[in-house]
Amino acid sequence: MHIVIAGGHGKIALRLTEILAARGDAVTGLIRNPDHADDITAIGGRPIVLDLERADVEHVSGLLEGVDAVVFAAGAGPGSGTARKDTVDRAASVLMADAAEQAGVGRFLQISSMGAGREPDPGRDDAWAAYIEAKTKAEDDLRSRDLDWVIVRPGRLTDDAPTGAVTLAESVGGGEVTRTDVAAVLAALLETPVLSCRTLELVGGDTPIDEAVATLAAPEQE
Repeated sequence: MHIVIAGGHGKIALRLTEILAARGDAVTGLIRNPDHADDITAIGGRPIVLDLERADVEHVSGLLEGVDAVVFAAGAGPGSGTARKDTVDRAASVLMADAAEQAGVGRFLQISSMGAGREPDPGRDDAWAAYIEAKTKAEDDLRSRDLDWVIVRPGRLTDDAPTGAVTLAESVGGGEVTRTDVAAVLAALLETPVLSCRTLELVGGDTPIDEAVATLAAPEQE
């Protein structure tokens, strides 16, 4: 399988690249900063320098020819300001989905946020509200498309050691989850194409990751 990861130098993206490369998949990481290329190469991926805020759909669709799946893991990041929440967290996702459709790539996984689809916490700042709005609009756009999409909404992300066990469902309540466990869930979803057109929340839990994904996929196979 050949997977393209948008936002290829993000923490979850790097962990996902390691997992996929280790199992023999080809992984292309789209990065904005050329200084990050060696980090992707070192873990078995192939970097391509691409600024998603400036790229056009024809160019991106050309990069997706022959690709099996896209993972949208890009984000403006902390301290980026409200404008870039829209241009990265929403518009770049729309661009990648447009390109996937044009290139005939059906499978599309989107990393969103647990707060998407709801009013932002009034105690948070304007940047957080803009982030939630951007993620919500990116989700809405993806749901409107004829793609085999899955939206994953992780809880509060940590860099703790992975547990290999999660709670994965349409609604799970609050909680935290390690970035490596998020990556492992994405890797399992890429191997489970029957699980499609679902919005899933994800936090740490007691169910082994493969079992959690298989349980959700079972009704789709009936």
